[in-house]
Amino acid sequence: MPNIRRKQHLGLIGMLLIAVSFAGLHLTAVTGRASPDTKNYLSYALSLSGESREEAGRRAIAYSCASGQHASLSPVPWTNRKTVGESEEQCVRRLNDSVAYWSRHGNTSGMTGPFAKQRFMAIFEARPGYPLFLVPFVAVFGITWGLWLAGLVIALAGSVCVLLTLRAAGASRRAGLAGQALYLALPTGTVAMNPLSDGLSLALGTAVVLGCVLLLRDRPGTDGESGTAGRPGAWAAAAGPRTGAALVAGGLVLMFFVRYSQAVLLAAALAGVLLLRAGWLRQKRRQFTPVLRAAALCAGLTVCVYAGAHLLGWPMGEDSAQDLLTHHYQRPDLPNPWPEFFVQEGVFWSAWLRRQAASPLLPVLLALSAWALLRRRSVVLPVALAAGAAGLLNQAGHPNLGQLYGFRLIVFLWLLPVLAIPLLLDRPPREPLPVPAQPEEVGGGQRDGTVGVAHQVRESA
Repeated sequence: MPNIRRKQHLGLIGMLLIAVSFAGLHLTAVTGRASPDTKNYLSYALSLSGESREEAGRRAIAYSCASGQHASLSPVPWTNRKTVGESEEQCVRRLNDSVAYWSRHGNTSGMTGPFAKQRFMAIFEARPGYPLFLVPFVAVFGITWGLWLAGLVIALAGSVCVLLTLRAAGASRRAGLAGQALYLALPTGTVAMNPLSDGLSLALGTAVVLGCVLLLRDRPGTDGESGTAGRPGAWAAAAGPRTGAALVAGGLVLMFFVRYSQAVLLAAALAGVLLLRAGWLRQKRRQFTPVLRAAALCAGLTVCVYAGAHLLGWPMGEDSAQDLLTHHYQRPDLPNPWPEFFVQEGVFWSAWLRRQAASPLLPVLLALSAWALLRRRSVVLPVALAAGAAGLLNQAGHPNLGQLYGFRLIVFLWLLPVLAIPLLLDRPPREPLPVPAQPEEVGGGQRDGTVGVAHQVRESA
């Protein structure tokens, strides 16, 4: 018992050291993270906290322009938030002029500032979850530190969910800590820290992944220090299918209010992959009922999330296509946007593949993930595969060349290496050795293939 407690303490110390190191590194960039969409979420949060729409817009503009002066002029378009040569005063003047223009042209209501056409701002009006999450941070710590602390909480929460997912699946303590470190070191940690809804959506997605693993796993009972099956820890050992179902349903419901399009895609990808997994298990004549139940739960939640967004009148798939092709609705709608949309798909993915060939970090990590899929048998692998598919689907829904160098739309794809690669740190499970046949008791003696003379005499007698 003291040895078990000592190992638990070491695991907790390792988790805290990773978290503190991540926070310390990001203290070097408390500001300078604002993207063009940050002011939309921030003005929404300030309106929820009781400020007028005009004051909320003014403060959001001031923060966005001040943050732009600290942004690095990197070659990555979506992180390059500063117009070259534009001062903070020029930035404020430009955005205030834009607000005045759109206010005169019909954008007179809503929780977000009138930074663009009202039809475009409706996209952010349909994402109240992230602004609501920001309200206490901004109210207590101010805008700059509030946004930074909110990002830190989101990033660390997602990393802890990754650690718990691997431990619940039976991975060793070192594999769980490696998963936490990978989550924070890869673009998943970067996206989580940025003041946008993508990070909170990703953190809730890791909670959904954890819930799926709890629904699917067998209760592990062997020691993880000597193989892939391990002691999952007190919480993971106690958590069962009910906890898993609550995490899946609760995570997707909260994602609905944060970024409902990603919630639909994640639920649909999980339902599809788990349904295929159940079919494969049934073909192999293995237990498939828990997998089929999890697939049914995800499929039902997919329908509920999509129907909820439709009933609320939130922008749907065709609106997103029109937004892309009309430059945020500044040009007339196309009668049929889909042919041109699919042309954009081909242009984007061909450019994306060339980009991956030039900077092959993601392909290398995906190759290692494929190796883990082939060499390890773990309940976390099909769930990680579904999460990665959800990232690809989300990017496919927004084939914008401006996002070519970015990570935030495809960020769920990075969950695949985060969850799969740490499994390679554990030894593959050994095949059980055949048990030698035991001698059979016969008439007070033993029979091992030959019968002794004395036994024959006694049996004949």
